[in-house]
Amino acid sequence: MIVNMSSTATQEQIDHVMERIKECGFLPHLIKGAERTVIGVVGKNRGRRNELEALRVAPGVEDLISISQPFTLVSLQLQTQRTIVNVKDVRIGGPELVVMAGPCSVESREQLMETARAVKAAGATILRGGAYKPRTSPYDFQGLGLEGLKILKEASEETGLPIVTEVMGIEDLDAVVEYADMMQVGARNMQNYPLLRRLATVPRPVLLKRGPSATIKEWLLAAEYLLSGGNPNVVLCERGIKTFDSELRNTLDLVGVALAKELCHLPIVVDPSHATGRRSLVPAASCAAVAIGADGLIIEVHPCPERALSDGPQSLDLPGFAAMMQTLQSAMAVAAAGR
Repeated sequence: MIVNMSSTATQEQIDHVMERIKECGFLPHLIKGAERTVIGVVGKNRGRRNELEALRVAPGVEDLISISQPFTLVSLQLQTQRTIVNVKDVRIGGPELVVMAGPCSVESREQLMETARAVKAAGATILRGGAYKPRTSPYDFQGLGLEGLKILKEASEETGLPIVTEVMGIEDLDAVVEYADMMQVGARNMQNYPLLRRLATVPRPVLLKRGPSATIKEWLLAAEYLLSGGNPNVVLCERGIKTFDSELRNTLDLVGVALAKELCHLPIVVDPSHATGRRSLVPAASCAAVAIGADGLIIEVHPCPERALSDGPQSLDLPGFAAMMQTLQSAMAVAAAGR
C-alpha cells in the first residue's frame, strides 16, 4: 500500500501517519519528493489492514493506493522517479550508459593490471573481477580470495576505476566491504536470503544478478529484501536464464529487462558474457541491451582468453573489447538522447 500525502501536509501530519502505520504492525518507508511526500507500507499484518484504510481521513493524507504486485519498495508505483545509484563518482541509471569490465577471475597482479588499464582506455568506468569464485566443480579455480581483493584495490587506485566484485557468503562480507566499492550478488545467491538481509545493512551499493531460473517477480522480491532492510542502492543485472536451447550457455531475456523497467524504479544492467557464453555474440547482445533500455553492461575481458582460469570462451580479449566499445558509441549516443 502507498499513502500519498497532500502537497500541503505538515511534518507533524507526516510523523503522525508514520506512527499510526507502526501501531498497526507495519513498517513505513518515507519518500520525500520535490512536490509531495509518499509513504510505502510494508508488512503482512492482514488482520489490521482495515485500520490502515482509516488513514484515508487522517489530516494531510490525500489518498491510499493499493499495489498490485507483492513488492512495494522497488515498485514504480511507489517511486515514479527512477533511482540513480552512485558507485563513487559513477552514476548508474542516469543519462550515461555505464560499462563494467574486467576478468571473470583475478588470476595474478599482472593479468589484472593489464586488463584494468586497457578497459579504462577503451571507455569502461567500473572494474569487475572475481576474488571469490562460485564454481560448479570443486576442482575448478576458486579465486585468490583476500589476495585477489588486494590486487583489485591496487588496480583501482592506479586507474581510478571503482571495483565491483562478488560476495559469496556472510563469512566473506567484511573482507569484501573493506576493499570493494560495489557488492555483487551472483546468480546462485539471488535467493540467499540471510546474505541479502546482511547486505541490506552494509553501506555499499549492491549489484543483484537474476538467478538462472528466476522469474521477474522473484528477482524483484530479492531486491525488496535489500530495500526493506535499509539499502536503497540496488542495481539489477540480467545475465541470462536457462531454457531448452543447448547451443548457448543461457538465453538473454531482453523482454525481461523491459518488463522489469516497467515494474520497478531500480537501474538495470545486462551481462552479455554469461547470457550468451560466446565471445562472438557479446557485441551484438550488448547493442541489443542498449536498444532495449539497459542502464549499463558488465562484460568479461581477459588479456589472453585461451589461458583464462574461468570463462575463457565468453571473455573478450583487449583489442576485441576496444573494438566493441567503438561500435557501442553510436548506440550509447542514441540511448543517452532518448533518456
